[in-house]
Amino acid sequence: MKRTVRAAAVLSAAALVMTGCSAGGTESAEPSEGGLTTITIGASPVPHAEILQFVQDELAKDAGIDLEIQEFTDYVLPNTALAEGEIDANFFQHLPYLDAQIAENGFDFDHYEGVHIEPYGIYSEKIEDLDDLADGGVVGITNDPGNQGRALDLLVDAGLITLDETDGDPTLLDIDENPKNLEFVETAPEQLVVSLADVDIAIINGNYALEAGLNPATDAILLESGEDNPYANVVVVRTEDLDDPALVTLDELLHSDEVRAFIEERWPDGEVVPAF
Repeated sequence: MKRTVRAAAVLSAAALVMTGCSAGGTESAEPSEGGLTTITIGASPVPHAEILQFVQDELAKDAGIDLEIQEFTDYVLPNTALAEGEIDANFFQHLPYLDAQIAENGFDFDHYEGVHIEPYGIYSEKIEDLDDLADGGVVGITNDPGNQGRALDLLVDAGLITLDETDGDPTLLDIDENPKNLEFVETAPEQLVVSLADVDIAIINGNYALEAGLNPATDAILLESGEDNPYANVVVVRTEDLDDPALVTLDELLHSDEVRAFIEERWPDGEVVPAF
């Protein structure tokens, strides 16, 4: 659903923030010097922290908030830190991953609407076309259940495998046909770029590709479409904090025309795509 942020809405939420409401349960989420409310938010370095830094530099002060951005390089610690009250929010994950994490760990989390999409891609240092993938080729794939199905869907789109029907997200166990007898090596998602030297192809999250200096739009052999993509990245908070004025203000800023323009200018080739 597209969303238009009106200046009046941001100013109204900002006025509430200035009353001193805290964002969540951490001590850092208190009005700071100058009447701004500090939000401590965990984020992946690229593109999430870059987007948040733009908000901090260009929009936050006028809206009555101050962002303290903590960078995380994995997909486990940001949710743990949020659950334990060490941060007020996090910004690194898409909804299917969040749902899997809630089901597995019992997190009492909620989320706002999607901000951006990082298209998933297939990369290789050995071949330039998937038609050249040899029988018995080795495929690096994430060991993260929340993203493994997404990676497998990309291989289905490439015509390399078929999958059995399943009620949940597919896993390697749901592969039906594998005509090239591909060998799958499960790897932590942050290690997939490093594994490129040891595999024939690897299916890599957009943020980790960007961090490694890869351009998904030009370096991927096959790139997921950003259109009607269900993997938009969202800001996640504890359920009790969903209506906190400071966090609502941050969400509105992240869906502003200014942030859309920043994303499109910073990643002009579609490496990162606005979701609103």
